[in-house]
Amino acid sequence: MAESSIREPLMKKAKLVNSTSEDDDETPSAFNPRVRVCPYLDTINRPLLDFDFEKLCSVSLTRINVYACLVCGKYFQGRGTNTHAYTHSVSESHHVYLNLQTLKFYCLPDNYEIIDSSLDDIKYVLNPTFILKSIRNLDKPVEKYSRTIDGTLYLPGVVGLNNIKANDYCNVVLHALSHVCPLRDYFLREESYAKIRRAPGDSMFNLVQRFGELMRKIWNPRNFKAHVSPHEMLQSVVLWSNKRFQITEQGDPIDFLSWFLHSLHRALKGTKKPDSSIIYKIFLGEMKIYTRKIPPVELEDTQKALLLATEEYQEKEEESNFLYLTCDLPPPPLFTDEFRENIIPQVNLYPLLMKFNGVSEKEYKTYKDNYLKRFVITKLPRYIILYIKRFTKNTFFLEKNPTIVNFPIKNIDFGDLLTEEYRNKHKNTKYNLVSNIVHDGEPSKGTFRAHIYHKSNGQWYEMQDLHVTDILPQMITLTESYIQIYELSENE
Repeated sequence: MAESSIREPLMKKAKLVNSTSEDDDETPSAFNPRVRVCPYLDTINRPLLDFDFEKLCSVSLTRINVYACLVCGKYFQGRGTNTHAYTHSVSESHHVYLNLQTLKFYCLPDNYEIIDSSLDDIKYVLNPTFILKSIRNLDKPVEKYSRTIDGTLYLPGVVGLNNIKANDYCNVVLHALSHVCPLRDYFLREESYAKIRRAPGDSMFNLVQRFGELMRKIWNPRNFKAHVSPHEMLQSVVLWSNKRFQITEQGDPIDFLSWFLHSLHRALKGTKKPDSSIIYKIFLGEMKIYTRKIPPVELEDTQKALLLATEEYQEKEEESNFLYLTCDLPPPPLFTDEFRENIIPQVNLYPLLMKFNGVSEKEYKTYKDNYLKRFVITKLPRYIILYIKRFTKNTFFLEKNPTIVNFPIKNIDFGDLLTEEYRNKHKNTKYNLVSNIVHDGEPSKGTFRAHIYHKSNGQWYEMQDLHVTDILPQMITLTESYIQIYELSENE
C-alpha cells in the first residue's frame, strides 16, 4: 500500500515533465503560436539580397539588432513595435526578416519565428562555412562550376571583386592572396583563429575576421551572384590604416600588401619568431646583409686607404627577415633608336635576382654617406613575393619604368641565388608562379589587374575588378608585371 502511494506522485511528475516538453515544441504548425508556418515565404526576392555591405540600419545607421528584409534587401533595426523593421513591415507589407547576428528568420508584424529548411541557402550566403573535407578537395582536378540565381556559371575562387571607386589596388592584392593555398585554407575555417587570445577592447582583430569572411565569400560554392563586394573588408582597412589606404583614391599595391601582411601578423598575436603566425609560416624568408661604407669620391687615394683601414669602413654583417624581395629594373633608354622609335626594353628575371646572390653589390645613398650592400639569402620561404620596382619618385613627379620582364611560369630555380652552404639546407628550390599583378597606363592614373592560377583546372585567369576572363600563360609574360607570388614546387 505504501509502495503504490509513492509511485503515484512519481507518475504525476513524469506527466508534468512531458507536458512542458510539448509546450517547448519547435515544430512549425498552424497551432503553435511561437513557430508558425509562414504564408509569406513566396514573397522572398533572392536576386535582391546582398549581404556584402555593412550590417547597419538603413534609417538609424545603428549596428545593434539589425534585420534584413528578405523582400527588398534593405536593413532595419529591431523587431518590436515602433522599431524601423516593424514600421517597414506594416507600411510596405514586407513580412519576412532575417536577424543578421543570430541568423534566425522572423515574420513581422506578427513577430513569430520561421523555421523552414528552404531558407538554409540564404543563411549559407550570409555566413558560408567549410568543413575540412571540402577544403582539401578545392585544389583537386575536378570541374567545380557553380550556378548563380540568374543561371550564370562561375568557378568558386574565380569571382570578380566590386570596385567601389578607386580600390582596384586593394582588389588585386586580395585576389592574389585568395589563391595562396595555406593562407586560404587557414581563413576558410573560422575555428583556425577563433581561439586566439586578445586583450579586452582589441578591435584590430576585426581585420582578421573581415578577411576571413571575404575569403569564405570568394570561395562560396552557393553564391547568389558571380561577384563579391569587399566593402566591409575595405572599411576595416581604412579604419586600421588611419586612412592611409582609401577606397576613393588610387594607392600602391605593394604598400598595401606590406601593411596588410604585417597587420594580420600582429592581429594574430604573432611575434618575431618565424612560426608565430600563419603569415610568417608562409611568407617569411631570412637573409644576411653585408654593409660597408664608401669613402667620399673627392678624397685622394692615400686618404681613402687610411679611411678604409678604420673600423667605421669595415664590412658589417646583420641578419634580417623579409616578406618580399625588391627587384630593381635597369633604367630605360633615354634616346630613340635609328627608326625614331622608342622600343620598349626587355630584361630577363634572372639578372634582376642576381642582386641576392651574395656577390653583387648595390650602392645606397643617404644625404651624407654612401654604402655598398650585398645580400645573402639563407632561408627561402614557402611562397616568395617578388616586387618589381617600376616607379621612381623625384622632386617633381612620379616616373614609371615600362621595361618588360621575361620570366618562366614554372620551375624557376631560386637555388641559383643560394651559396653552397645554404643550398644544401633546402630539399627543393624550384618555384611556380601562382599570381601576377600588373600595372597598365600612366604612373598616377593607371589601373591594376591580376593574373591568377586556378589549381583545380590548371587554367590562368585575368581578373580586373568585376571582369574575369581566361588567359593563355604565354600572354602573362608580355605584361608590365609589378608583384609576383611564387609557390614552392611539390615535385622535387
